[in-house]
Amino acid sequence: MRHFNLLLSVMAISFLFGCSNEPLNEDQANLERRRNDVKLAAQSETTFTSNDDVHCFETTLVAGQHHEAGLVTVDIEGDYLIITYSSNGDWEIGTTHLSIGNCDENWAPLTGSGNPKVGHFEYTEPYSYGPYEVVYMVSLEGLDDHYCFAAHAEVVGPSGGETAWADGSQFDGNGWAMYVESYLSDCQENNGGNGPY
Repeated sequence: MRHFNLLLSVMAISFLFGCSNEPLNEDQANLERRRNDVKLAAQSETTFTSNDDVHCFETTLVAGQHHEAGLVTVDIEGDYLIITYSSNGDWEIGTTHLSIGNCDENWAPLTGSGNPKVGHFEYTEPYSYGPYEVVYMVSLEGLDDHYCFAAHAEVVGPSGGETAWADGSQFDGNGWAMYVESYLSDCQENNGGNGPY
């Protein structure tokens, strides 16, 4: 009877942790590759280093108004806009928030005084993350060529815990929160005409 119970336990565990042999579609395969790249970076504790990759858009991740904590980059893969927060190695990235939309009056949730409501940003669960890189995948559906995004992060570095924002224009409120204006058509120029734009 013990062997039978042991066999049932092993079968149940195998079922719970078993792998699927179903083929991945192209988007799933790209996502899986990106996930593996992020896992490898986190495991080896590598940090962002400049390379020859050309991004559609790139700006500094500013911590505590005065520190360069890393970069925020934008790329297009298939039907997705990929927004990546990358640390420079001196800073670890914690909780992140992202709001994105067409640059009209209501693209980001704001208080009556014009400060962003970070807790109401539509993206708070990245596709993948580690202490040095966070990746969001946002559908291109509904985005016009001219779009805006606000990339917020809680970071910890040499000066302790800080709030960080992708460097850009300041919101109208009384804080230093920032947003970025960009163009999807920049991806066509930077990617040699590849991609949907």
